Amino acid sequence: MAATITALAIYALDVLFGVLPSGLSELSDRFAIPVVFFGAAVPCALRAREAREEASAWWLFSLALVLWGTGSLYYGYMLWQGRQIPTPSPADGFWIVFYLPAYAALFKLLRSRAGTAPRNLWLDALVGALGVVSAGAAVAIQSILAHTPGTVPALVATLAYPVGDLGLLALVVAAITVIGLGASGVWRVIALAFAVFVVTDSVYLVEVAQGTYVSGGVMDLSWPLAAVLIGLAACWTRDTARPDLSSRGSVLVPALSGGLSLALLLLDNFMPLNGLALVLASATIVVILMRLSQTVRANERLLRASRQEAMTDALTHLGNRRQLRADLATHLADLESDRPLMLTLCDLDGFKAYNDTFGHPAGDQLLQRLGQRLADTVTGHGSAYRMGGDEFCTLWHLDSIDHALDRASEVTTALTEHGEAFTIDCSHGSVLLPTETTDPTDALRLADQRLYLNKGSGRASTGDQISNVLRRALAERDSELGSHLDWVAELLTRTAELLGVGPKDLEAARQTALLHDVGKVAIPDAILNKPAALNEGERQFMRRHTLIGERIISAAPAMAVVAKLVRHTHERHDGQGYPDGLSGEDIPMISRIVSVCDAYDAILAGRPYRAARNHAEALAELRRCSGTQFDPAVVDAFVGAQEALAASSVTGRPNP
Repeated sequence: MAATITALAIYALDVLFGVLPSGLSELSDRFAIPVVFFGAAVPCALRAREAREEASAWWLFSLALVLWGTGSLYYGYMLWQGRQIPTPSPADGFWIVFYLPAYAALFKLLRSRAGTAPRNLWLDALVGALGVVSAGAAVAIQSILAHTPGTVPALVATLAYPVGDLGLLALVVAAITVIGLGASGVWRVIALAFAVFVVTDSVYLVEVAQGTYVSGGVMDLSWPLAAVLIGLAACWTRDTARPDLSSRGSVLVPALSGGLSLALLLLDNFMPLNGLALVLASATIVVILMRLSQTVRANERLLRASRQEAMTDALTHLGNRRQLRADLATHLADLESDRPLMLTLCDLDGFKAYNDTFGHPAGDQLLQRLGQRLADTVTGHGSAYRMGGDEFCTLWHLDSIDHALDRASEVTTALTEHGEAFTIDCSHGSVLLPTETTDPTDALRLADQRLYLNKGSGRASTGDQISNVLRRALAERDSELGSHLDWVAELLTRTAELLGVGPKDLEAARQTALLHDVGKVAIPDAILNKPAALNEGERQFMRRHTLIGERIISAAPAMAVVAKLVRHTHERHDGQGYPDGLSGEDIPMISRIVSVCDAYDAILAGRPYRAARNHAEALAELRRCSGTQFDPAVVDAFVGAQEALAASSVTGRPNP
């Protein structure tokens, strides 16, 4: 490429300043241009060998440059020999054919880099191309038609150039519109090259038609300059320019082109233009109208999609709270009293435990399954909605009020799922419309109140009743063990509150404290009540009680979380505990709290082989084991809770 640039530089110096001797100057004037074109074709061919996706485009660029260079070589040779050049000549054939690979190269390069551009952007590009080409046709072709005499073949050959140039200009404008005004690298250089080529060719044709062209002038430098720019583009480091949808070029170019075409159509009333210019200007206006129509349709689709998205739950694709309110308002406006509407709000029981046990992705899949099941249940009778989180809702059209209980039962059945180690149930609250209210807000409020009233009673039966049964079984085995569990639960509540355990987790913490020794029902009395220290074998057997407790509790799916917490109540902060050897924060917080409370009560109670100690001694022992057996933060919170109660008599251990 350096040799090509050098040849252009020598030719330019001779044209501008006449630096070469007369013989060399004439040689340069005749053959410098084809040399530059052939030289620029070389890097294009090399780029084609390296490129993969764009190889065909660069081969076509190389072919186009060779064709133009061949035409220039023939033209220069004929002038060198002093021969008469006919019109049209073989040179015209090479130059006119040049446009075909040039078009194909530009189009392929544009498609490879902007093939994914949206349809509306391509319409903008077409508007820009037609508008600019119509203006070019009005200026260049108008002048050529007015000043080109001769035979029909000569006229056709002469007109082929401006038509070809207008095609190149159209592709360049289309590229600017699609890629954007800020496109860098290869596209900017190629666009500049063809812009120089088109402008030079158009000015040349007009000057020739008007008889003002002078050979060997400054304008003759522009063709080889365009060739050099294409060669430089081939040498450019490969970039990845893609459509810039935010570029002002995609708006500015079509707007200017549309205005220009409209001005040409108005100008024709005062100064008649050629038919091609008028056809192109009219086509520009037609495409603009098509683009506007497409924009209107796209905006309508976007509006519908936005409304649908605003009214739809993204996870389950059911209607959301906004859709429910809209449907309520619509139904209540023309609701018939003999065919009432039932609003049912539902909240899943056990979903938090399911999420904690199986993870959020599994929880999302569960919500999708339940949502689809609910939608299938109400199909043909009403609509289903997801209110957010684990709350769902249905609107039922009832044939009569007598069917209300059956419909509510169908809803709760659809939102119930059982599996290994989990149970998902459903609490609900229903309102009959218009029997109980005709206001959407009141309807939702009443349903919500009834939902949580039912949910509260359901929780008591699921959690506390299971816990009471298990503790009663322990009390039958060892009455003192039952008192121990109650006291540990009371100690835990105070400590957990200081550590920031929230109300939702506090119930699980209380159940863990009450049930942490439930596995001891499977420990033989000889070990459980041994009046001396346990030997190694007995200790290993005793350590199994946390695993046994987990198995017993997990038999009730609603207690799955508590079962996991019970498993880890005898882990140690230093990792030397059992059954899993967890350490530090890997041990659940609630299990760490139970461990401290359990140890405190055991120290106060004493053992057959160890005397009971008082409150101060128990706290001192906890501090001594802080950081090894116990979590220091939990010990500090426990001691703080005990010190806060020091004024009362609650720091001692109650008698069984």
